Amino acid sequence: MRVALITRDKPGALQVRLDNRVAHLAYIEKTGVVEMAGPFLDADGTMCGSMIIMNVDGLADAQTWAENDPYAKAGLFEKVRIEEWKKVIG
Repeated sequence: MRVALITRDKPGALQVRLDNRVAHLAYIEKTGVVEMAGPFLDADGTMCGSMIIMNVDGLADAQTWAENDPYAKAGLFEKVRIEEWKKVIG
């Protein structure tokens, strides 16, 4: 199933994101379930959240993946939302 992981960073947490970016990207590559991903940008173009589309067996797998993401372990996120997602175009 495809799942969208939508996160919002805590205010003022850009340095936490930058400090953990290499580990986050390595985790994405290592786990092999992410189909596409990228940051949300605020009005100034600063990264302030993420959207990740992953292909997993179920919502519990997505939750486990999200909890083990280096960004989550570093306490970056203010909000995390996980929803089943259906690809229609693309």
